[in-house]
Amino acid sequence: MSRKKIIRTSTVSTSLNTFCRGTLRRLANTYDVVAVSTPDDELREMAQREGIRVIGVPMRRPIAPLRDIVSLWCLIRVFRRERPTMVHSITPKAGLLSMIAAWVCRVPVRLHTFTGLVFPTATGLKQRILMLTDRITCACATHIVPEGEGVKADLINYNITRKPLQVLGYGNVRGVDMQHYSRTPEVLAAAQPIMRSGVFTFVFVGRVVRDKGINELVQAFARLNAQEPATRLILVGRFEDNLDPVSPQTRQTIEQNEAIEAVGSQADVRPWLAASDALVFPSYREGFPNVVLEAGAMGLPSIVTDINGSREIIVEGKNGVIVPPRDADALYAAMMRFVQQPRQVAEMAANAREMIASRFEKSFVEQCLIDYYKEILGE
Repeated sequence: MSRKKIIRTSTVSTSLNTFCRGTLRRLANTYDVVAVSTPDDELREMAQREGIRVIGVPMRRPIAPLRDIVSLWCLIRVFRRERPTMVHSITPKAGLLSMIAAWVCRVPVRLHTFTGLVFPTATGLKQRILMLTDRITCACATHIVPEGEGVKADLINYNITRKPLQVLGYGNVRGVDMQHYSRTPEVLAAAQPIMRSGVFTFVFVGRVVRDKGINELVQAFARLNAQEPATRLILVGRFEDNLDPVSPQTRQTIEQNEAIEAVGSQADVRPWLAASDALVFPSYREGFPNVVLEAGAMGLPSIVTDINGSREIIVEGKNGVIVPPRDADALYAAMMRFVQQPRQVAEMAANAREMIASRFEKSFVEQCLIDYYKEILGE
């Protein structure tokens, strides 16, 4: 009996490599799995690691009408040749093009996963275009999976689709490898040079850009540090001056304040998490932020904003606190609370790892996806 064929698509291979690492190999035990994305070395490396076939189709993240038409035609040719039972897309551009191509080719099961929505924070013509593309994606799909309840609510409230929406498990599409994200002796040894005794260390992990709330974070921390000098802020991530730069004032403060350390992107963030006392993640929008999950797995309480994903991970007062987005005053007050109430912070830290393990452990998240595949494929 031949196995059913599933094609997983993303705009760039990094997305599949990030969200589906290990999951594709597990799926390949049951299905004929093919990954389709923009061709590069990472896509080829993924093929070897996961034991699957890959097909390169160039796709661009920004709107590029002529190139998008070429990408759409290439996807149609691939789907006609491969004749899959299901096409499952992730990321916006791949979702739009893959769902259209799969609809044209009459692929029986057309599934798109929304990992985050851009349009709720966009305005004007850009927002209308983004909403239109998401509506087209949903119209062509037979099944739609929002990464979390917040994403699901936005799809409903903005009238993007009236089709049934299925959040898998407690949300999230990747899960957390609890063995990897733990305070092993090796991780603690790597963290030792980063630690500072007697200094409360806040850490941010992500792109150092306006949209992640960095302007408010730096403003809040500078105010905090002026009153509580035994504090430190570590920024782990790269600046993106061409796409979404922080304000000149914020950049100047980061460069001049000795209590702020911008260490750039790190291949392994675990030592930086282990060397810190709390995560601060004041983003404006997310689908389901993995860094909050990973920090929790490392035993860190978090200060997050009241946005999709973050509010589904953090339970107020249990494993962190939630503040309004774009509010430097609220962020300052929460950070001051962490510095001045060590007993409460210790209690939240003690809860953090178990709360992540009980809802977002990697094998559980993967099993939710596998069970959903069986359901929609009629097995």
